[in-house]
Amino acid sequence: MQRPLILVTNDDGITAPGIRHLVEFMNEIGDVVVVAPNSPQSGKGHAITINSTLTFEEISLEGPQHDYSLSGTPVDCVKFALDKILDRKPDLVVSGINHGANSSINVIYSGTMSAAVEAGVEGLQAIGFSLLDFSWDADFSQSKEFIQEIVLKTLKNPLPKGIVLNVNIPKLPKEEIKGIKVCRQANAKWEESFDERINPHGKRYYWLTGYFNNMDESPDADETALGEGYISVVPVKFDLTAHEHIDSLKELLNR
Repeated sequence: MQRPLILVTNDDGITAPGIRHLVEFMNEIGDVVVVAPNSPQSGKGHAITINSTLTFEEISLEGPQHDYSLSGTPVDCVKFALDKILDRKPDLVVSGINHGANSSINVIYSGTMSAAVEAGVEGLQAIGFSLLDFSWDADFSQSKEFIQEIVLKTLKNPLPKGIVLNVNIPKLPKEEIKGIKVCRQANAKWEESFDERINPHGKRYYWLTGYFNNMDESPDADETALGEGYISVVPVKFDLTAHEHIDSLKELLNR
């Protein structure tokens, strides 16, 4: 049988340890093509490059996969791969492994998840993986068994078109992870402020600071699952319509 074609991307850059581990895991499952940013693109969300040109190059990295670095965002990488690099549609797009959480509201800002969502827009199967450890030296090997299980089950049981998975993995030794739990996005947000400082020339500059405020302790929320030692899996779609409010708005606004 033909091995599945797997497109791998991320937002931390093509040489980040997270994506290199993900590539290694995917090489055991299918034929892998990597198209990833040539520099870190964290927090870019669904941004695309429209006011400047893009360049790419094939680079030589360890493994049987083909690696391409692109001077663009994670979403650019998916679009470019489909149009210019791949000779057929991939059976699966995987993004990550992100250095840090993309649970709850973070899915909105995440370049990792936006790449997966862009694949969903194209009708492709897609999964974003994140590890709750921002360290460059994080132990991604602990997540191998779980990532491969989720990928293999998704390949065997395709998701409805437009649905992608947001997978977050707690920072725990493999033997302490309790399992995998399908969840919903928790009601949480960043409480932010801009720290004002003065540079040596007397000019003001600002650093974005803040803290994560989880307002949701429901048992079916992703933050709850992660706090209890489970891997959280949230199905995500790009349709942002609040369908439950359409009828009431029709009564109010239709004319």
